[in-house]
Amino acid sequence: PPASQNNEQGSTLRDLLTTTAGKLRLGSTDAGIAFAPVYSTGTASGKSGRTMPNILDDIIASVVENKIPPNRAPKINVKSEIKDEPKDDRKCIQDDCNKLYSDIQYSWICDKHVLWLRDHKNSNNWKLFKECWKQGRPVLVSGMHKKMNFSLWKAESISLDFGNQQADILNCKDSIISNTNVKEFWDGFEDVSKRQKIKNGETALLKLKDWPSGEDFKAMMPARYEDLLKSLPLPEYCSPEGKLNLASHLPGFFVRPDLGPRLCSAYGVAATKDHDIGTTNLHIEVSDVVNILVYVGIAKGNGVLSKSGVLKKFEEEDLDDLLRKRLKDSSELPGALWHIYAGKDADKIREFLQKIAKEQGLEVLPEHDPIRDQSWYVNKKLRQRLLEEYGVKTCTVIQFLGDAIILPAGALHQV
Repeated sequence: PPASQNNEQGSTLRDLLTTTAGKLRLGSTDAGIAFAPVYSTGTASGKSGRTMPNILDDIIASVVENKIPPNRAPKINVKSEIKDEPKDDRKCIQDDCNKLYSDIQYSWICDKHVLWLRDHKNSNNWKLFKECWKQGRPVLVSGMHKKMNFSLWKAESISLDFGNQQADILNCKDSIISNTNVKEFWDGFEDVSKRQKIKNGETALLKLKDWPSGEDFKAMMPARYEDLLKSLPLPEYCSPEGKLNLASHLPGFFVRPDLGPRLCSAYGVAATKDHDIGTTNLHIEVSDVVNILVYVGIAKGNGVLSKSGVLKKFEEEDLDDLLRKRLKDSSELPGALWHIYAGKDADKIREFLQKIAKEQGLEVLPEHDPIRDQSWYVNKKLRQRLLEEYGVKTCTVIQFLGDAIILPAGALHQV
């Protein structure tokens, strides 16, 4: 359009949305309904004198203009539209995948709810990922650390380079946040004797909260940023330049979600007395997220579980057989335990947590949302009750060194 018309970014898209864009064919008839304008780009003093048209009136006017006879009301053949929908999406996906993607190394875990891509180097992974992603399923890709410069991600390396920085450190047990020197956090990362103590002398479970994040990450850690970007799984989707990474390509007038990257670092629960707490409480992300486990520290000191003790804790979980097999593989290093729930179960989980809060004598305010507030880590006993009382099954995933977990927006998870 001429420069005089193109006076703001995105006007072409807006013009498309706010003018009659074509005709919508209904069923097998020749009748059509023009798309009604959503809003007007003109001023309120324009000819029509309105900026929000009555869409129903516009549709009626369009029907009249198209002279649809009363005996030829458009019929939408619902059956023909849904007849090809599979009764069991998971079975359908699996059957199709077995035939179409025989060149890809993959498995299904968590009662066939999570796709596990076992060869991160396969350039065809994205084709199978696409089919799974349509269903809003989590995806696990293993071996990402083999593409990375491992020395950059060691705790001692990060402490050496950035120990003088200040950051927010969260005490996961009582949710107290303090701003302190990050060297204190990293000094205790693998040496329990150097960790902070809380009032009763118990070792604090600390988390370095999203430090650094976004543009700060890129500016502060350029080498690590580049190493991360070249190592992202499924770059067609996960890379900022990926052709299917829609959020990265939104026009400038959209408010984008924080696309990171951000570094999430936490002490292991295995070194604490209370194993019913997590380092990330149950919550929902507003965008799809990929989380790569770039380093697993082995804590040393009094009271720390041995490697066999840690493995035993993992084995007490309701695990898929393939995950149990990975636990017994000495070349694999487990680092994080995830519990994931489908977005469709959010209302049931919210109702369940409010009920538990009342049972525990906690005040339940109407404006408080236990998921949005990230105030709960759902322990094993509660997960069992959630299944028995609400029919909501937990998807339990162990994240090993180099594993990338890709979650769709809206999926609930805790770590």
